[in-house]
Amino acid sequence: MESRQPDESRAGIPDGGGVAGAEAEREAEPGAEPAPRPTLGIAGLSPVSRIVVALAIAVLVGLVTVHLGAGFLHVAPANTLSKKHDETIDRIVFPEFEQNWRLFAPNPLQTNIHVEVRAELRMPDGGSEQTGWVDLTAMDHKNIEGNPAPSHSVQNELRRGWDYWTDTHDEDNRAISDRADLAEDYVKRIVMRRLGPVLNDGRVERIQIRQTSYRIAPPSWSGERWDTAPVHRELPWWIVTGEDLMKSDREVWEERAQ
Repeated sequence: MESRQPDESRAGIPDGGGVAGAEAEREAEPGAEPAPRPTLGIAGLSPVSRIVVALAIAVLVGLVTVHLGAGFLHVAPANTLSKKHDETIDRIVFPEFEQNWRLFAPNPLQTNIHVEVRAELRMPDGGSEQTGWVDLTAMDHKNIEGNPAPSHSVQNELRRGWDYWTDTHDEDNRAISDRADLAEDYVKRIVMRRLGPVLNDGRVERIQIRQTSYRIAPPSWSGERWDTAPVHRELPWWIVTGEDLMKSDREVWEERAQ
């Protein structure tokens, strides 16, 4: 009898190669359709969904382009384009996206400026009293310390308001701009939001603001020397009206007037 040796390549494997072999045989059968594969990404969306996604991307790209363009024109040297669209650029950039080059300027700021205020009060007995000077800038600094993400208004509202006032007045506190009255109202309302309508049980009748400047001492290695004593610039007394107060504060302030 003729002896036959088992086929080692198929030893221990069922006919058809198991599950894989069965699938291969089914795919090999004439007329069999391959199993559908899922379509991923945008290609898997309906035509309407594709249009919506395309429009959203186009809008996003447009907004980013406009924002970056406005930021570039804001910090770039004055040119025909920036002058023509100056108001539009300011509306986009200010106040949240303000930028400047002072950090990298050849002569960065060398003075710390503090805005301080004192108030004249009408006391319950009819007499008047003055408060001492209150450092509003120091109050803002204290609110920022320890806050990893302070708001733009907490950091810059008072500073920008004061810059606005100094830009519209000369060194003798005289108006040099049509916006001078607006600047005064703006600063007064910022200050009154911090003071409130009543101090030391007295109704706030008038306020006086001053700027205190401190020149920053030069580094020891520079060889420069200058006076670091504080320099004051006092403004006239301003009368407080109900328009300078928030609604809730105005009600308290008006009640104290009776």
